Amino acid sequence: MSVFTRAKNGLFGQTKPRNPHSLENLKYLYGVLNRNPTVSDANRDLLIETLRCISEIFIWGDQNDSSVFDLFLERGMLTNFLNYMRQKHGRYICVQILQTLNILFENIRHETSLYYLLSNNHVNSIIVHKFDFTDEEITAYYISFLKTLSLKLNSHSINFFYNERNNEFPLYVEAIKFFNHSENMVRIAIRTLTLNVYKVSDPAMHRFILDRTATEYFSNLVWFIRNHILDFDKILRNNRDINNRSHIFCSLEEYLDHIHYLQDIFLLEVHSLNNVLKDQLMNRLLIPVYVFSLIKRDRFSRLKDTRIMLDQSSAFFLLAEIFLVIRYRPVIEELADIILSADIETVEAVQRRYGEQVTYSLPPTALDVCLAKTESVQSKIYSDATLNALDVHDNTTRRRLENDHTRARSASSSPRHFSADNQRVGETHVKPASLYVSNWTDDEKAKRSKDRMNFNESQLAVRPYFQSLVEALNCTESDQLCFYALSVLLTMTTNPSVDSVILESVGLTVKSSDKKFYNTVIVDELCKILVSSTTQDSNIRLVSLNLAINLLKKLVYNEDDKVSYLSDHHLARIEQAHEQITQDLRRHYREQEMFLDMFEDEYRQMQLNPIQLEYLLKDACMLYPPTTTPLSGVEFIKRLPSGDIERARRAIRVFFLIRALSLELRVTSETELPLTKPENLVKENDKLDLNNSDLIACTVHMKEKKDRRFLVTDPMQFILIEPDVKRLGWGIVKFCDLMQDVEVANDKEDTRSLHITIHKPVSNAYVKSNPPILNAKFTFDDHIRCMTAKQNLSKGRQRYFVIHWDFTFHTKNLLLFYFFKELVKLNYQK
Repeated sequence: MSVFTRAKNGLFGQTKPRNPHSLENLKYLYGVLNRNPTVSDANRDLLIETLRCISEIFIWGDQNDSSVFDLFLERGMLTNFLNYMRQKHGRYICVQILQTLNILFENIRHETSLYYLLSNNHVNSIIVHKFDFTDEEITAYYISFLKTLSLKLNSHSINFFYNERNNEFPLYVEAIKFFNHSENMVRIAIRTLTLNVYKVSDPAMHRFILDRTATEYFSNLVWFIRNHILDFDKILRNNRDINNRSHIFCSLEEYLDHIHYLQDIFLLEVHSLNNVLKDQLMNRLLIPVYVFSLIKRDRFSRLKDTRIMLDQSSAFFLLAEIFLVIRYRPVIEELADIILSADIETVEAVQRRYGEQVTYSLPPTALDVCLAKTESVQSKIYSDATLNALDVHDNTTRRRLENDHTRARSASSSPRHFSADNQRVGETHVKPASLYVSNWTDDEKAKRSKDRMNFNESQLAVRPYFQSLVEALNCTESDQLCFYALSVLLTMTTNPSVDSVILESVGLTVKSSDKKFYNTVIVDELCKILVSSTTQDSNIRLVSLNLAINLLKKLVYNEDDKVSYLSDHHLARIEQAHEQITQDLRRHYREQEMFLDMFEDEYRQMQLNPIQLEYLLKDACMLYPPTTTPLSGVEFIKRLPSGDIERARRAIRVFFLIRALSLELRVTSETELPLTKPENLVKENDKLDLNNSDLIACTVHMKEKKDRRFLVTDPMQFILIEPDVKRLGWGIVKFCDLMQDVEVANDKEDTRSLHITIHKPVSNAYVKSNPPILNAKFTFDDHIRCMTAKQNLSKGRQRYFVIHWDFTFHTKNLLLFYFFKELVKLNYQK
């Protein structure tokens, strides 16, 4: 800073107050701005520092002195900001100005102050200012500024941003230009901003969005998602190494963000916008990319550009996510009906319609070009009529569209707006019969109800999309495709937006008034999966078996009424699987010394961590072919077993799953598991008779406290007691846990001490570990007692089941007898 500038702001101006956070200092800083109306190299640093100080005063004023904002509004400091930005050297202080504005709008609390600040239209002038967006810092602060403004939108403040008279909405229009920015945080901020705009109840503003930007923005958005999906599929095809899955993980997270954003828009229930989005989503992504990829390329293929075809497993995964997340009824019902009900004639018509017109390319007109047009709407056009316009392989057509400033924008793409001419055009490409269940006539619904009674393999053969799902349940080589096919069927049957008429027509639900049938074709495949999972070298993972069992129960078991509709033939197949896994488990029992320990631990893990499909579909590991090695970092239930111990663990879990299914279908309660009954265990604060019991005195060191306790020698539990002062020979339990959770380690510095840690199994399968419930140093009277305690604790896990005399069967060979009893039951039933 030059000597002249210092003199100008000091000698010829006010004296700077000593207190930097005060109203007087704000007045002084305002004087500095007035004395420096032009940005130059000489005063650039001074102005940046002045703006920074103003930001600090705003924060202080919001908490301590409301007159700070009053002075800012009274002096019209926004005018100074705008003047600086418009100057040649203004870009040097743009970052500081945007940062100051962010702080100002984030901290303003009074609506009157906000309205006064917005009333002079300076904010809209700042929004449309031509910033240098090649500067990442400017872009970040600008987007943050727009997002902050969107958080202030309501039915009153919207009038300061949307000018109905001039038909302008700079906040929204400028923001959506960044919808496909390379930086993920920018895209997230824009999605948040658009949701904040859409949820404001203002018909005029919604009409502006519908007439001026809806089709353009949603078509570009869907095309952006589509290109991302194709890149995602390409990465997955070219990278089959599960240890190098970082790119897939990032792409998966991005796709999930897109789907949840679409669902958030639908949830706002702005019907006019939902109609446009629904049409773009169905016509540009779900049907031509997802549904097309369900069948092989050589079947019904009339595609000009085969790059839109996805790998079948990718298509199943993407559809499963759609049915899991999206709840908008028109989208979900139409998609489910096409997949389950479309016959060969319909498939050929749909493939011809979309395959000949939709290609892998950019949208017809870039979003910036669309938004730059300012002409008023002349007429309404519809999505089906503009399918040809979206084919931009014809460069002449694209140039004509971009230069046509009078092109009308789509007000809505809802089918109810079709003209007679457009309807005739559509009928030449699409089967006249509607696939959308809400448009069914009573005769069509009655026909569906009649046809469902006779659904068989011959009916399946004329439904190519549904047939591809059923065929994918074959696990001859791998269960990867089967896993995602099961995911699609499960998410479809559990989505509340799918009409029950659609599901009943193919036997995919038990929620019907006349339940006399189910889909025997699918149940046959599910029974094959169950039987195959019981073989020694089965290639079916536990997650796939779990989904197969869940789907089977959805088809044949009514949980509300506790009624099973399964035929004797299929029930016998399940009992066969039950018998086979019981025999396999006996073999593992003889081979594994720690089998009883594993048996109880696996049962507890299954009860605490039930498999949830929502979390499985978020795991990038599931997109890769099944692996066996634990070194991959993949959870045990999501991969194939490695080694004898893991094979034993898998057999135990398969046994639990099939046994639970068998009992449920036979409407029988579980009475024998778990082997360790909670009611037979010692609990905290219980009073025990310790006469003739082996006790070891010790001092427990926990953080800053230490307690004198007695360790009880028990084969089942780790028990610490305190003597009962009221009854001689009795003690009060202060801590207890199962012996199998105990970890013991020697203290390297003290031979009289042990370090004991007790971990409880995690209650969430997606959390690696819980904090230990006990982590303490135990000091005994001498090293002999210390060694005795360690020996008792170490052997406790091995004696966990073998020596327990107070349980159901009163035998050391409890589990072997249990298996024998199971086999006797099965043979008797036969």
